[in-house]
Amino acid sequence: QVPLVESGGGSVQAGGSLRLSCVTSEYTHMSNCMGWFRQVPEKEREGVAMHDRDRETTNYAASVKGRFTISRDSAKNILYLEMNSLKPEDTAMYYCAARSVGWDCRGGIRGVAPPTDFTYWGQGTQVTVSS
Repeated sequence: QVPLVESGGGSVQAGGSLRLSCVTSEYTHMSNCMGWFRQVPEKEREGVAMHDRDRETTNYAASVKGRFTISRDSAKNILYLEMNSLKPEDTAMYYCAARSVGWDCRGGIRGVAPPTDFTYWGQGTQVTVSS
């Protein structure tokens, strides 16, 4: 069973909006910490937003704060990323990820779990923003 499946990517003009969805599996559904990451060629994968279900907290990268919103519908087993006021620099492959069951979103030198702390990954969905 595929652990995570993303959808919702596409091409939009600057200022537009997209909503990404990530369907969890029977196992990853139990993960407490889930997040969205993005990557462009020749650059490291970066965290965009994280959702900690047990602690009821969210974290955002400074570059997307105020424009993106992460949410989780546990009843439907879906993690969302609502993206508004999109900019060309938001262009990237976006990935959904989940930590192993029992782990929250804390960690790393900045207090938020880095990509290497996430065990399960989706295949990615491309977002392209044109100016």
